[in-house]
Amino acid sequence: MEGGGAAGAGGRDQASSPAQRRESRRLPDFLQSVNLKYVKLGYHYLITHLLTLLLIPLMVVILLEAAQTDPNDLRQLWLHLQYNLVSVLVCSAFLVFGTTVYIMTGPRPVYLVDYACYRPPPNLRVPFPRFMKHSQLCGEFNESALEFQRRILERSGLGQETYLPSALHYLPPRPSMASAREEAEEVMFGALDALFRNTGVKPKDIGILVVNCSLFNPTPSLSAMIVNRYKFRGNIKSFNLGGMGCSAGVISIDLARDLLQIHRSTYAVVVSTENITQNWYFGNRKSMLIPNCLFRVGAAAMLLSNRSADRWRAKYKLVHVVRTHRGADDRAFRCVYQEQDDAGKVGVSLSKDLMAIAGEALKINITTLGPLVLPISEQLLFFATLVAKKLFNGKVKPYIPDFKLAFEHFCIHAGGRAVIDELEKNLQLRPDHVEASRMTLHRFGNTSSSSIWYELAYTEAKGRMRKGHRVWQIAFGSGFKCNSAVWQALCNVKPSPDGPWEDCIHRYPVEIVDGFPPQPPHEQ
Repeated sequence: MEGGGAAGAGGRDQASSPAQRRESRRLPDFLQSVNLKYVKLGYHYLITHLLTLLLIPLMVVILLEAAQTDPNDLRQLWLHLQYNLVSVLVCSAFLVFGTTVYIMTGPRPVYLVDYACYRPPPNLRVPFPRFMKHSQLCGEFNESALEFQRRILERSGLGQETYLPSALHYLPPRPSMASAREEAEEVMFGALDALFRNTGVKPKDIGILVVNCSLFNPTPSLSAMIVNRYKFRGNIKSFNLGGMGCSAGVISIDLARDLLQIHRSTYAVVVSTENITQNWYFGNRKSMLIPNCLFRVGAAAMLLSNRSADRWRAKYKLVHVVRTHRGADDRAFRCVYQEQDDAGKVGVSLSKDLMAIAGEALKINITTLGPLVLPISEQLLFFATLVAKKLFNGKVKPYIPDFKLAFEHFCIHAGGRAVIDELEKNLQLRPDHVEASRMTLHRFGNTSSSSIWYELAYTEAKGRMRKGHRVWQIAFGSGFKCNSAVWQALCNVKPSPDGPWEDCIHRYPVEIVDGFPPQPPHEQ
């Protein structure tokens, strides 16, 4: 989906005017910035801790009164309780019963024990020159289509080490059903092998399996392929989600969470991937060529648990999932659309309205998510601005809540450079907040629904995840959907063995530049 966003990326670095250069040489107005900064921080602290601040005087008064109480009064109170022992026992029984019922019927916590991302072998890498050479030699694209793909690659934010499936490395390409199955098995089994190896969980212990892949849905299903490979037990609850786009990973997590509320003491495995082999577009319609330039091989497998014993070894706890679906709107429904072009060739078409539609979906999603995660101070500021805007006929500038107060880490789906740029701008994030997304796009490309897990792995590989930190995963997908998942770290999280960044994290972050980067020695 988000490949369309990257089409608008690049070409932004214009020569600055003399006035801008003069402005850049000036020191900032520290008096204004510092005052405003601390006024806001103070307001945030006051409102967030208002209840505590009110309770402190009350506790002081209670302690003073208790200190002045006569010992005879305390003795009389004790005797009174002894004579009313039955009432005390009944009240205690009701309290214990109510607490037990609440614990038994309340939502069960869901833990992310661990996850694994597939790292393809080096022979599947596709540097820009190789990509363009294959596109030219396959004979399917005219000169205009080739030039368009070259320009998209230059502005995409992708690096030289992204991967395409083996079938597309042949000349001519071999997009057969057998090759597509081979790609699916390689990425899914690769991620699952690492997951089971790192967690020590046996496949027979898995009670729930959810697999999502939008564009490749064979018979038997992908979930059945996994059951067959790992010999899962016969009563496993398995689900296969198709056609739900890049946000399907969060949908799968939500489905697994709901199932874990019903089935006690259970492990759930979620597999998120996309299949490229049979979905490569061999035509010349430009709106359908963008996915060729951005989508790359990838997969992630997650192990979820509702067992209390897993609380102590799990990496994260699932806090919230918020899903937004704009499918009732025709424009949103058709903005990412699989269809045939005039020559009868199938591909996924990306609308020019894609970014605007994504913005509308994001607005709805964060409006729902905000009250769940933002501190009271931000909610009051947002509400006050909204009321003022209504009273003054829209002359008041809208207030954008500061989500940096709610989250330490952001995993924005690496769908395209423009998507990351726009979210950084509109959510007022710093460059370090979107570093994981930019570097994932550079190293692995758009791996669809699994990209948010490569981003989380990047944050862990950098050693930045600390106990109590909150993570916001946000993804967009066809339909049109915007989905969010919020996690909280249960420990100082270290990267798992054989992680996707293990061989290259020392080289990141890198500077993202437009154009074809120089080839490494082994590619020349």
